[in-house]
Amino acid sequence: MLTDNHGRKINYLRLAVTDRCNLRCFYCMPEDGLNWLSRSELMSYEEMLRSCGLLVKMGIEKIRITGGEPFVRKDIMQLLTAISNLNGLQELSLTTNGVLTAPYVPELKKIGIRSVNLSLDTLDANRFFTITRRDEFANVMTALDALLKHGIEVKINAVIMDGKNTQDILPLVEMTQNMPVSVRFIEEMPFNGDGHVYTGLQWDYVRILDEIKNKYPEIQKIPDPLNSTAYNYHIPGHHGSIGIIAAYSRTFCGTCNRIRITPHGEFKTCLYDDGVLNIKDIMRSGAGDDELQGVILKAIGSRAKDGWEAEQKRVIHPGIHESMATIGG
Repeated sequence: MLTDNHGRKINYLRLAVTDRCNLRCFYCMPEDGLNWLSRSELMSYEEMLRSCGLLVKMGIEKIRITGGEPFVRKDIMQLLTAISNLNGLQELSLTTNGVLTAPYVPELKKIGIRSVNLSLDTLDANRFFTITRRDEFANVMTALDALLKHGIEVKINAVIMDGKNTQDILPLVEMTQNMPVSVRFIEEMPFNGDGHVYTGLQWDYVRILDEIKNKYPEIQKIPDPLNSTAYNYHIPGHHGSIGIIAAYSRTFCGTCNRIRITPHGEFKTCLYDDGVLNIKDIMRSGAGDDELQGVILKAIGSRAKDGWEAEQKRVIHPGIHESMATIGG
């Protein structure tokens, strides 16, 4: 069992397999994209699999594959299949924007992926283009249909941005009436790769909930799963559920059970830190598993209490300048 210096059990790894993405969401990166990592700077699949295998032996029970967009990396299914076969891993899931996902859905089901987070900030094709700068709305909806058809649990992630998609809150809620999906509204965060000026949080989790309550006063709070990052709700008569994630307010830090590995191997014990070690560089220096385990345990043993403390301790990149694509969604 992995336990940090605040007594929190760590059993969840978010592994970003690439920084590249086939969308250009304005809140994530500049219109021209980012300075993409070269192939040599990325962790290899072998390095990722070794890292996952070691961490599972140390107590990680759940792995989520993120990006960038995972499906833009060549032969991603080979890695997913190999990770799914790790002895001791209880759950493998992934986050995707859905653009390339639909053809892979049967294979995802076959290797045992039961849950997929689908990024979808609007149900309006024109606003989708404005937000993502790409005309891919139809492909995302095709992916949603395929996931539901194959019985894979879908969580729709929508980042709520003032003046951009607040009019989509209620249409997204309405999806839960007839579809067995969880729609999760996420506070906007400053991880935009300096693509636009972040003026501070306008729609926090309280305001988002109030907007929903105005239309659905009968909405009910339901129990939150252990270590949940979302406050969860249900509207009587609806098939699906609603979640609100206080990603900027950081109200869930006290029960955080996750660690992250970025595409270039940065090991992060908090979304808001600037990386506490580089697991890729340590492996490439010739370190054995015992040495690797030792530095991981040391990092987890000196973890920030919460996201605010982690942000204050940033040394390499004071302030927030990264894109979520380089961190892992």
